[in-house]
Amino acid sequence: MTPMTPMTGTMRVRVRERMARNFIKNRGRTAFRTLLSLLEKQESGQVIGDMLGVSRERVRQWRNAFGETVTLYRVYPEVQRCLPGLYQPRDPREGGP
Repeated sequence: MTPMTPMTGTMRVRVRERMARNFIKNRGRTAFRTLLSLLEKQESGQVIGDMLGVSRERVRQWRNAFGETVTLYRVYPEVQRCLPGLYQPRDPREGGP
């Protein structure tokens, strides 16, 4: 068995884009927008999973693939490109819940 080659930054970007496109293909743009919105609001994996009919583990995988938590959830630019003109990230300076 050969050892796996570590992923480069470019490879990670492609994987994220592919996962985002697959999500949209299988569940639709509205569900993708809903998922990203809930992730930005830092909703729990259980709540998101219940809404989308998937496990908390699947939500965790999506959370890790589509963005990162800094102080709040930030969607990666390559994932945002899957919804051109339709996905508007929240401005953290605006405040709110």
